[in-house]
Amino acid sequence: MSDYKAPLRDIQFALYDVLGFEQHYQSTPGCEEASTDVVSAILEENAKFCENVLAPLNQSGDQEGCQWQDGVVTTPSGFKEAYQQYVEAGWPSMTHDPAHGGQGLPESLGVLLSEMVGCANWSWGMYPGLSHGAMATISAHGTEEQKHTYLTKLVEGAWTGTMCLTEPHCGTDLGMLRTKAEPDADGTYRISGTKIFISAGEHDMAENIVHIVLARLPDAPEGTKGISLFIVPKCLPAADGAAGERNGVVCGSIEHKMGIHGNATCVLNFDDAKGFLIGPPNKGLNCMFTFMNAARLGTAVQGLAHAELGFQKSLEYARDRLQMRSLSGPKNPQGPADPIIVHPDVRRMLLTQKAFAEGGRMLIYFAAQQVDVAVRAEDEAERKTAEDLLSLLTPIAKAFLTEVGFESANLGLQCFGGHGFIQEWGMEQNVRDCRISMLYEGTTGIQALDLLGRKVLMTQGEVLRVFTKIVHKFCEANAGNAAMAEFVEPLAALNKQWGELTLHIGTAAMENPEEVGAASVDYLMFSGYVTLAYFWALAASVAQARLTDGGGDSGFYEAKLQTARFYFQRLLPRTRTLETTIKSGAGNLMQLDAEAFAF
Repeated sequence: MSDYKAPLRDIQFALYDVLGFEQHYQSTPGCEEASTDVVSAILEENAKFCENVLAPLNQSGDQEGCQWQDGVVTTPSGFKEAYQQYVEAGWPSMTHDPAHGGQGLPESLGVLLSEMVGCANWSWGMYPGLSHGAMATISAHGTEEQKHTYLTKLVEGAWTGTMCLTEPHCGTDLGMLRTKAEPDADGTYRISGTKIFISAGEHDMAENIVHIVLARLPDAPEGTKGISLFIVPKCLPAADGAAGERNGVVCGSIEHKMGIHGNATCVLNFDDAKGFLIGPPNKGLNCMFTFMNAARLGTAVQGLAHAELGFQKSLEYARDRLQMRSLSGPKNPQGPADPIIVHPDVRRMLLTQKAFAEGGRMLIYFAAQQVDVAVRAEDEAERKTAEDLLSLLTPIAKAFLTEVGFESANLGLQCFGGHGFIQEWGMEQNVRDCRISMLYEGTTGIQALDLLGRKVLMTQGEVLRVFTKIVHKFCEANAGNAAMAEFVEPLAALNKQWGELTLHIGTAAMENPEEVGAASVDYLMFSGYVTLAYFWALAASVAQARLTDGGGDSGFYEAKLQTARFYFQRLLPRTRTLETTIKSGAGNLMQLDAEAFAF
């Protein structure tokens, strides 16, 4: 069976039918060259590379894994050659500044490309994927000399990048980090310490790796206010710009992981490594958020990728696998049994995967659209609105889509029955590879606290209202459309309830701050279901209009309507349980004494 086929028809639907990307590109400064024809040609070429080069390496890369020997990491067979093809075709430079060798295309286009790469081979895609965040950080906070030294090589793809945050004793609580940065007389710094869980931290695919490292200056204040950011290359740039002498950073080992075996997750030891301060001293965490926000949206893509891949594989299997007869009578009377796709429970699993994958695609593309506006719009108010939308939607997309992406991957395995549990079909790999997505770049719990505590309550709901106002206007515009009532009425009610739940939690937290932590994950999931409901309602309105116009492709649009209906009737009601658990409060979590857990 096929490994992966890029869903170009659905990508086009989300881009143009639902989100109006054609007009978006034409009205956003610097995006005008991204015409429909140009974007379509790029997507088609990327699809060929992903289907024919990356997808065949996905399972073999998982089985072979990365090999570590005396600090040297060898990637699975074919990975290095695929990366060279990727670089030679110009893919790394697609959405970067022409001043540094980029092609200047919209940032959102990069998200579309990374979706296909991630679906085809998530482990491989992490190597070039992390470079984008490194480039964004250097571009936003680096000196002109740093940009000249590093960006051209990163944009070209000759060098790759990483982010080095986590240490053995601290993960999310970065205020505890111990990596030291001692100043030298020449204005550089000697970086010493150990970083763990560094994805793509060492490999053989590029001639140099540019590490973006958090460390602490000698006179730094305690906690997060005393963290600085440094560029620490694996090899120091030579006078001619090439990778020169080896720096004092060595891969001490690679982790033996549950999944993503084709990507090296490294322990990096910095021993008086030469580093270069990027951004102001003691403001490193602020600068690093440029990297982290890009990475969080990229991780949201992972949730979509595993849902899409699981759906494609289980759909094909369900069409072919014969098992039992339909309860309403044989659907394959010439065969010994019916294909399992006729059974309602298999339909439930397939439609759940389809609804989360296609709904997640619309959410991510909408967020990517806001990235274009936030970076490129000339109007300050437009940029502010886009930034507020990203502030709200980034934690929702990262946490919600990875949670439901993992659910979808599991359902994909379940569709195969016992065959899903063995290696040859690739379904158990999809589950294993997906599981990390809920952990890195901030766990679901951390994203939930960020959403509810920082983004919503600390702004007194201002950021939330930017999005709920969009939903409200859509519901108002469709209030008189009887054909849309099944979508608009529940969406409008939940949109209102979203604000009411926020007020309820905020009021409770004034009495007991623990109420925020107690409600946060359920609140995030509630927010995710309502957000996806908006995009499925948008899709339904477009599908109905196309069917009314009679413009062809009626099967595709009917499927959109039916999937929207499934989402509203079968998945969106989960919000009722979430409302109940949110309102149950912190007492049922916090009253049990910690010592009593063992009894």
